[in-house]
Amino acid sequence: MTELSLRGQRILLAGGSRGIGLGIAEAFSRAGAALSICGRDPQALADAGEQLLRHGSRVHCQRCDLADPAQIEGWIAAAVEAMGGIDGVVNNASGYGNANDDASWQAGFDIDLMAAVRTNRAALPWLRRSATPWIINISSINALRPTPRAAAYSTAKAALNYYTVTLASELATERIRVNAVAPGSIEFPGGLWDRRREAEPALYARIRDNIPFGGFGAVEDVAHAALFLASPQARWITGQVLAVDGGQHLGP
Repeated sequence: MTELSLRGQRILLAGGSRGIGLGIAEAFSRAGAALSICGRDPQALADAGEQLLRHGSRVHCQRCDLADPAQIEGWIAAAVEAMGGIDGVVNNASGYGNANDDASWQAGFDIDLMAAVRTNRAALPWLRRSATPWIINISSINALRPTPRAAAYSTAKAALNYYTVTLASELATERIRVNAVAPGSIEFPGGLWDRRREAEPALYARIRDNIPFGGFGAVEDVAHAALFLASPQARWITGQVLAVDGGQHLGP
């Protein structure tokens, strides 16, 4: 089997200090990529950077509030200086707007959608200089089916999906690939389903038992999908939203 290698690639990863983002960063680092990750928690960033350096790749970490356009611009300028350019972008950050109040809707708009728009826009001049440019937006299966309890989050991710395919259409003639990964219910320490296992055991068990492939997914499942889409093996794939959910979005 051909190894999925990102050797020589320089990658921005928004929201890469924990959970799914850190899992993607780990997979990309093992594949030989240089990385610039951002997040809001300085200690989590420092811990993630130390963890990633063990794989021998270059790692740049910067605190960034992705709701602030000026901080996005500053992060990308620093990343370019640290890595010498940009070949790929992963937009993983989320505002997790799971309520139906104005703050949740605003968080979805600012982080899940507009942070990706602004990051991609600022990175585009550098992507245009790359021989292998690509963008991956991390969405959710909540965008693929009606989901109770998460109207703001689901709507923001649905908008992100439409933005993904529209941007792919706009950039296709420049051979800049744009895709999305839509994770299902992924369990990891400190994550949503890890917390609900204790706080809402009945809901936890019902969701777990209704996933066709059995149980919750792992961070690595999402990371491997992102690694494939970033790799040369996916060079003819653009404008796609890849569900990574064990068939969860196909169920009732």
